[in-house]
Amino acid sequence: MLFDMDGTLVDSEKLWDVALRELAAEYGATLSDAGRRAMIGTSMAEAMRILHDDLGQPTRDPLASAAWIDARILELFRTGLRWRPGALALLRAVRAAGIPTALVTSSRRPLVEVALDTLGRDSFDAVVCGDEVDAAKPHPEPYLTAARLLGVPIARCVAIEDSPTGVASALAAGAAVLAVPAEVPIAAADGVHQMESLTGADLELLAALLGGPPA
Repeated sequence: MLFDMDGTLVDSEKLWDVALRELAAEYGATLSDAGRRAMIGTSMAEAMRILHDDLGQPTRDPLASAAWIDARILELFRTGLRWRPGALALLRAVRAAGIPTALVTSSRRPLVEVALDTLGRDSFDAVVCGDEVDAAKPHPEPYLTAARLLGVPIARCVAIEDSPTGVASALAAGAAVLAVPAEVPIAAADGVHQMESLTGADLELLAALLGGPPA
């Protein structure tokens, strides 16, 4: 099992929204709704590029902006991180069944370490962060890396995602995909099963997505 983090396991996109809009205000501008939606599921580097372009300030230093966001989002994660509906129950069921499980996120390792205080460090056999791969989602590398670390063929993995970017990454890697849109809609596609939330998702569903016992 391969779980995305932001918007899939935890309701963190709203916290990112707070931080990004605060930074835009620091820069004397306002982040558009379209610009914010375009950032969902992207790497920090890509998000900062989108932010600067959206604000009409493309020459700003992306590293400085990323450092500001990192500091602010760490504060928000420590105080306001909440589970998405059904996510904790499904994660517990997967772990109780002994299924190899990885967290596959575009967030960077320092932030993920804070999130793991909520998610549980023993909830995953492997963790793949956005700053630990050469190519971020929508490239398949994050999911291929997770499957390799688990020692499971990617074709025997189910990836759970909430964004078009994450879904594209998982599909390109060759995983079966369970999509649970949070902030932006996800287009219908072969190999992608959609649910409104993870409430009601269970091991039987995951097995069905693979045509047999999930891995």
